[in-house]
Amino acid sequence: MSDVWLLLNAKKYLLTLLQIENILLLQIVRGQNPFLLKTIKHLYIMYWTLELATKLDDAPWPATKDELIDYAVRTGAPAEVIENLAEIEDEGETYDSILDIWPDYPTKDDFFFDEDEY
Repeated sequence: MSDVWLLLNAKKYLLTLLQIENILLLQIVRGQNPFLLKTIKHLYIMYWTLELATKLDDAPWPATKDELIDYAVRTGAPAEVIENLAEIEDEGETYDSILDIWPDYPTKDDFFFDEDEY
């Protein structure tokens, strides 16, 4: 077996695992897999980092929780982003930006860079 063959098969295997993970996450979000949902709720605590939140920069704002989850899955966002979105208590509301989800998200005003100087 050549190294190229091994790399190609490893890539296919990884893509398959990611697809399975996304399918399971969608089942959890939509309530289709109650066992996994119950298990994850006991183990999971929602957290956001700047890196995770930036995965939603180009999301179609304003958007509902389900639209954001679909966007995250379609764009290949990390599982943590999808899990965080799933943890949001859905009251059918529409979110206008990431600030509605994570109020501590740094904005342009949070940086002390004076554009007028340059």
